[in-house]
Amino acid sequence: MSYLAAKAAHLRLGLRGEKLAAKLLRAKNYVILCRNYQVRSGEIDLVARDGGNLVFVEIKTRRATTRSRPAEGLSARQKKRIYHAAQSYLRRIGNPAAVYRFDLIEIILSRFGIREIRHWENNFSKPA
Repeated sequence: MSYLAAKAAHLRLGLRGEKLAAKLLRAKNYVILCRNYQVRSGEIDLVARDGGNLVFVEIKTRRATTRSRPAEGLSARQKKRIYHAAQSYLRRIGNPAAVYRFDLIEIILSRFGIREIRHWENNFSKPA
């Protein structure tokens, strides 16, 4: 498989994971505010509201054939980038004092659908 084909497959997998994660959050009565918020310092997959809390959601999707857990793909560097993007988002909405948290949704897909989906609320806080 060529590099471009592999990259396209990876992007399709990520997009599928984002759609499934948004569906899960809506089923839990979250309100999706923004998808793929990007700034120079980082990106947030989903921004949602859970009651009065803002939730910055990172989504990790893997195929069932992969041996590692999706959450293992969330590095300290990536957490830092997500945190900085969240700070940018808060400044943009003019409410830096808002209550917020960082959640992780990990999704494992089989050939025929979802094998496993986990929502880890408050998965990480401000990185060191």
